[in-house]
Amino acid sequence: MPELLAPLNVTVIGAGVIGLSTAHELASQGHRVRVISDQEPLHTVSAVSAAIWFPYHSENSPAADILLARTLERFEALSLIPETGVDLRFGMDVERRADADRSWTRHVADAAVVDPALLPDGALSATSGTVPVITMPTYLTWLQQQCQRLGVQFEQRTVTDLDELGAHSDAVVVAAGIRGGELLGDDHSVYPIRGQVIRLANTAGLTDWFSDDDHPQGVCYVIPRRDDIIVGGTDVAHDTNLEVDEQTAIDMLDRAISLVPPLADCEVLEHKVGLRPARETIRLEHVAGYGIPVIAAYGHGGGGVTLSWGTARRVVELLNS
Repeated sequence: MPELLAPLNVTVIGAGVIGLSTAHELASQGHRVRVISDQEPLHTVSAVSAAIWFPYHSENSPAADILLARTLERFEALSLIPETGVDLRFGMDVERRADADRSWTRHVADAAVVDPALLPDGALSATSGTVPVITMPTYLTWLQQQCQRLGVQFEQRTVTDLDELGAHSDAVVVAAGIRGGELLGDDHSVYPIRGQVIRLANTAGLTDWFSDDDHPQGVCYVIPRRDDIIVGGTDVAHDTNLEVDEQTAIDMLDRAISLVPPLADCEVLEHKVGLRPARETIRLEHVAGYGIPVIAAYGHGGGGVTLSWGTARRVVELLNS
């Protein structure tokens, strides 16, 4: 992490995983940081996330690879601290297309091709590896507490105009997810990808994660966390419906049980819906036209958790450039 020349008053807009990670890194460098958000961390889309270190619906580029590697390194370190809610879990990603993207495996030490005898019907291949799985309610609470210990202040309100922040800020970071482009006013490329998931009690004692993004009946993933299991999902672009669709939930669970039969005995605890903030590329840059430095940090799609610490570190670098 580069050393900054002088402490600044920095406002971070957004209290999801990108905003909290960024606030943490800025405060760690000695800056006076406040986070402004219209939602508490546990009510953001980050709290709906499964969450697993896996680049899903996010940019695939050399720049994103740096964010991925940095985040993986940080989560591996955090997995040694039980109260973070971060665990390293083994699992497999099923491939049903000959051009399946295996770029994520470059970063995973034990990545391997799965024995064909273990593949579900219709699968061409699969890759496996051990990656971080994050119990988000535990993690977001821990991360906010770490920010507060570093002196970060939190305000719950809606920001509609960045100019209103200038009197109390030397710099602003826009980590507002789906509202990022709207706040800056110069970016209409952000769009929602609706994700619906089911939270099950992990009475089956499952530990291995499983994903099958190209299943003919729809996306399927099973992410066992400490005390629950997240089953998904959907990936409907430009859908802003935050209500749970009952038939979708039935279909998701049936699909998951067909692939992971022990799920049939797990109690349904909760249904959740979130809107992933998608963009063709992540916007992580200085934004011109303001009297103070403004940095955009949004457009991570379904990879907010996966890219979070790398994004936060890049924001620090940008602020120092």
